[in-house]
Amino acid sequence: MERLVPLEMKECGYYEAVVQNVASGSRYFYRLDGVRERPDPASRLQPAGVHGPSHVVDLIGFQWEDTEWLGSRLEEYVIYELHVGTYSTQGTFDAIIPHLDQLKELGVTALEIMPVAQFPGERNWGYDGAYPFAVQNSYGGPAGLQRLVNACHQRGLAIILDVVYNHLGPEGNYLSDFGPYFTDRYRTPWGSSLNYDGPHSDEVRRFFVENALYWVTDLHVDALRLDAIEGIVDLSAQPFLAELARAVHGEAKRTGRRIYLIAESDLNDARVIRPPEAAGYGLDAQWNDDFHHALHALLTGEKAGYYRDYGELDQLAKAFREGFVYSGDYSAYRKRRHGNSSRDIAASRFVVFAQNHDQIGNRMRGDRLSCLVKFEALKLAAGAVILSPFIPLVFMGEEYGETAPFQYFTSHSDPSLVEAVRRGRQEEFAAFEWQGDAPDPQAESSFVDGKLDHALRDQEPHATLWKFYHELIKLRQHRFALRQLSKQHSEVTALMPNRTLVVRRWSESEDLVIAFNFGSDINSISAMIPTGSWRVELDSASHRWRGPGSLLGTTWESTGDTALELNPESFAVLSRPK
Repeated sequence: MERLVPLEMKECGYYEAVVQNVASGSRYFYRLDGVRERPDPASRLQPAGVHGPSHVVDLIGFQWEDTEWLGSRLEEYVIYELHVGTYSTQGTFDAIIPHLDQLKELGVTALEIMPVAQFPGERNWGYDGAYPFAVQNSYGGPAGLQRLVNACHQRGLAIILDVVYNHLGPEGNYLSDFGPYFTDRYRTPWGSSLNYDGPHSDEVRRFFVENALYWVTDLHVDALRLDAIEGIVDLSAQPFLAELARAVHGEAKRTGRRIYLIAESDLNDARVIRPPEAAGYGLDAQWNDDFHHALHALLTGEKAGYYRDYGELDQLAKAFREGFVYSGDYSAYRKRRHGNSSRDIAASRFVVFAQNHDQIGNRMRGDRLSCLVKFEALKLAAGAVILSPFIPLVFMGEEYGETAPFQYFTSHSDPSLVEAVRRGRQEEFAAFEWQGDAPDPQAESSFVDGKLDHALRDQEPHATLWKFYHELIKLRQHRFALRQLSKQHSEVTALMPNRTLVVRRWSESEDLVIAFNFGSDINSISAMIPTGSWRVELDSASHRWRGPGSLLGTTWESTGDTALELNPESFAVLSRPK
């Protein structure tokens, strides 16, 4: 039975009505000015897509089984990032659950899923979401996400959700019909900027703060990854990001849970992760692109696009020591100075990676590191990330050397928008000097070709690589010198002529040395390792890891001038008690 319910005007531009006898699954629109019918901008479910009616959802009726779960310490996070649609053949939340035990066995402690806010069609990275509160219908809607979160918490896995507060997708975005949510005073790469600091911005900010609280309360999410915060333009004296942090941390304090905000930012601005008392925004951590770029350029030799700023061993050494490589230095790519110092920022506030969705998917053909470098270099990359003093992130399939590309894909219904996306992607690749035509983002093959082949994990050399990742994570979690994320208990030396990086990490009871050879020849190290008897914990070149064979034994004696020999593109971990 169709009903028309008038709304009563309230303060601050809100309209309200209490509607009785509404069952879960009931469909509704808002009729604006008696003419335009629009879905609810705070809809929880859009079964018919971004243009269809909103559905009433019963979120309270779900039987949670995680009442004892309070979350993990951020320092304990080993993050596994995945895209729901390409992680499995089915492309749903429920299809992820059977893989959780295997991820737990690998050593993963936190599952990060790319954005799930309702987007047009059934395939998208998620950054074209038009309904921030509505969980993508083709993934399983809010009920499917509840089941996944519940299953994660039962296994002791935290769950991180990627959210987008810098823009809304162009198709199905009717938010401007409801109020001044956007402003023409700023522009982002994705269109009009959200109105975080202009007239009527208080209620715009409230909308997105309420969205963050929705995910952590009703859906039990443990952390939010804030997409591209450089696109959140806010010149007010009370920044939105600081307000968001206060609200989320207030909820954590109220409930006794550990809830975190992790930023994606290319600003290299330490204010993002400084506490409020130090004039910071108070976010808990941020992705460190500099670490990735320095590592990737060393491994691949690429110098196009933003990689032109990287490729020197001492840059990776600085990333290990401080976090940011560019801390006020001149950037040739940006044609200006970039960043400020992160020297005094705790190591636990940085997330590092050798691969992620952006660094793969924003390549013309979505090629993974497994298709760019040899097997030995894949192990070298894994060691640099997992044995760093930062929070490591692994992108889905990386742990066994997945070869399927992860390309950009969409399923828009507007032909002009489809063409604009095609043209925009081609223009983005110009700076990298990649030749040929980019794959069509709208083609279904761009999506289907990216689905993981989990069977590879049981084939060689993929099976060995998976075991190698498992061994590295176990080493990280069981050795206190590696488990404590401390810059103060770390010493980093770059040996420039032979492209060797020596990282010494220690605790009160143990010394560890990790020696990385990024060169193409056997390299010898002597003076950088303290004298004494060292146990060889791991050598990536050993036959166990399908390498050419270790040049070390099970123990190694350092006299100060004894040479430690490393195979090309390999690393070794040595330990000794204090």
